[in-house]
Amino acid sequence: MKPARGAALVLVLWLIALLTAVIGAFALSARVEHMQQRVIGDDAIGQEYARAGLEYALHRLQPRASQPAWVADGRRYRWTFDTRRIDLTILDENGKINLNLADVSLLSAFLRAMGEAPDHAQQLAGAIVDWRDADSLKQPGGGAETPDYVAAGLPYGARNARFETMGELQRVLGMEADLYARIEPMLTLYSRQARPDPRFAAGPVLTALGLDAERLLAERERAAAADDAGLPAAALAGGSGTYSIESRATDERGRISVLRAVVRMGAAGTPGTAYTVLRWEQGMAAR
Repeated sequence: MKPARGAALVLVLWLIALLTAVIGAFALSARVEHMQQRVIGDDAIGQEYARAGLEYALHRLQPRASQPAWVADGRRYRWTFDTRRIDLTILDENGKINLNLADVSLLSAFLRAMGEAPDHAQQLAGAIVDWRDADSLKQPGGGAETPDYVAAGLPYGARNARFETMGELQRVLGMEADLYARIEPMLTLYSRQARPDPRFAAGPVLTALGLDAERLLAERERAAAADDAGLPAAALAGGSGTYSIESRATDERGRISVLRAVVRMGAAGTPGTAYTVLRWEQGMAAR
């Protein structure tokens, strides 16, 4: 009898240990799931604040008698909404270089302004134009058509059609990842002109246009400082209506929700819509 009792006791102890492990695993799983739901919930809330920032930026771009309009030249604005700090950067798309409209000379000058050697700048500018044009003839002074891609061991050739996405630029022969990351913020597919508007352009774009970038940027900074101080400043004529907006909403714990979008003022066939989304990216920023 005693061995049987001993075996029963061991079995009971094993059952207790097993139940303890099962309950512990369930509790841990429930805690992890709760934390995941909390993170997802916090992220969703943060994104709504970031979207509120975008909506407010579009509102402030419109001139009103009671307050001056914000300027879409890349300067940073700050807005507090329901205890959250929201940092906003707005840039008119006309201040960027349009990949589908810019000519070889402008693209080459821009790449040189970004530090590329003249020969490589000319070749890469030609390759960009060759990618989008319909013929199979290389640009004078450099470029790349399908035979050049084959010779480089790539499984594709020049598209011979307009760029449809910005990321497509990474497939152009000669484009490197680090260069793409540096030039992408100054490029667009959404403006409607072959040459950027100097009023909104970044320094390298101004240089590519043959302008005195240092002087123009200094004047822009003085205008921004006067605006921040509430002093009267020279009015900037209205923009194109298509804007890149970055909205960064920071909560009380320092978590930053980021929304980057390209939007065009006005609806595209949808009554009641204030703007049309052309590009939309959102997520959390690393602290």
